Amino acid sequence: MARMFKSRKGQSGSSRPHVSDAPDWSNTDKSAVTSLILDLAKSGKSTAEIGTILRDKHAVPDVRLVLGMRIGQVLKENDMTGSYPEDMMNLMRQAVAIINHLGSGNHKDIHNKRALEITESKIRRLANYYKGESRLPSDWRYKRDELRLMVE
Repeated sequence: MARMFKSRKGQSGSSRPHVSDAPDWSNTDKSAVTSLILDLAKSGKSTAEIGTILRDKHAVPDVRLVLGMRIGQVLKENDMTGSYPEDMMNLMRQAVAIINHLGSGNHKDIHNKRALEITESKIRRLANYYKGESRLPSDWRYKRDELRLMVE
């Protein structure tokens, strides 16, 4: 598939092998894995960081094979998710960083102006998706002026 904001053709990726149960050497204690996820989330780790830590330090190659659900679903069940979805919040943080860069004396940086436009476009597209999924209110709008308040 072609890239949306680049004039390149894209890159094919590999798919994970189909595995229905966790390997013998892995940690399959459901309560221990759940408590690890909740502890790491309380310490401020993102779901991707939690998955990496579980894989590298606690011998859990795939949380879904152990628990039957994703890390985000475990956090949602325990009411530990933020007010915005994680991928959207990451894009908002990226937009704030670019706005800070442009506002601190780099107003002629045309490449980062374009990067800001692309990032804001991605935020709007994600917002439309999450409105359809009812994870955002239907009257939510992206406003650059209020962005700093939403991220902090």
